[in-house]
Formats: sequence, structure tokens, C-alpha cells
Amino acid sequence: MIHVVAAILAVGPVAVAASMFPPAVRWGDPVVLRLLYRICRVYALVSIAVPVFGFAVAGSMGVTSQAWVLVSIALTALAAVVLVVFVLPGQRGFLDAEAVTAQPVSGAAPSEGGESVGVVADRRPVSRLGMTTGMFNLLWVAVTVIMIVRPGSTTGV
Repeated sequence: MIHVVAAILAVGPVAVAASMFPPAVRWGDPVVLRLLYRICRVYALVSIAVPVFGFAVAGSMGVTSQAWVLVSIALTALAAVVLVVFVLPGQRGFLDAEAVTAQPVSGAAPSEGGESVGVVADRRPVSRLGMTTGMFNLLWVAVTVIMIVRPGSTTGV
């Protein structure tokens, strides 16, 4: 049970904040960008508890060598790599002074003066970040489905 709670409370905020980051880049609020990045970074560290508790649960159930557990471990590791190698550095790139320049962006949230202001020098990095964030979230969806369905499980549950 603690494994599930850790997954919800640790991975959930990373998934949501990471998903909000690319649209926030288009809105152009650097305070929001810093906050979302910090949420992702802090909860990424906290989410290390999820596989730790997962190994403990799998060990107590005697299922560590079953295919559904091994696939879940592999997908979790891949999600961690996507987060650490692509998502967090991608977010950091938008926070660096050279990458962030306020300029009008069509479809961005209007500023107090009524004009749309965004934080995009080139839309390709935003799209790439959105894609890698989507991959991260899809990997976690796959892990969640495997943990619920447990294909080939011998636990009888």
C-alpha cells in the first residue's frame, strides 16, 4: 500500500507539472516556469521512493522474477532516464537567461496591457519538450496498467 501512495504522491506531481511546463513557456511567466521546474526536480528526487518500496513489496510477495514485475522495472527505469536526460534539462534550458526571451506569441495569454507575450524564441524546443514529457507520462501509464492488470501473475490476485 505504501508503494501505491508513494507513486501517487511522488510521480503524480512530476507528471502534472511537467505537462504544464510547455504551455507555460508559451504563456511566458518566468515565475510559473521556475515553480514548475522546481516541482519536477524536487518530486523527481522524492519519487525514488517508488521503486524502493516496489522492490520491497515484490520481494515480500515473491514475484521479483515474474515478467510483469521485470517489465515494470524496465519501464520505470526508462521513465527515469527520459525525465533526467530530456525533460529536466529541457525545462532548465528555458530558464537559462539565453534561452528565455519575452516576445509576442500568437495564442499566448494576454498581459496586463492586453498584448500577448510569450517566452519562445523557437517553437521546436517547446514541441520537443512536450513530446518527451508525453513519453515520460505514457511510460508511467504503462507501468500503472501493468501493476493493476499484472499479466501472467501467479499471485492469484
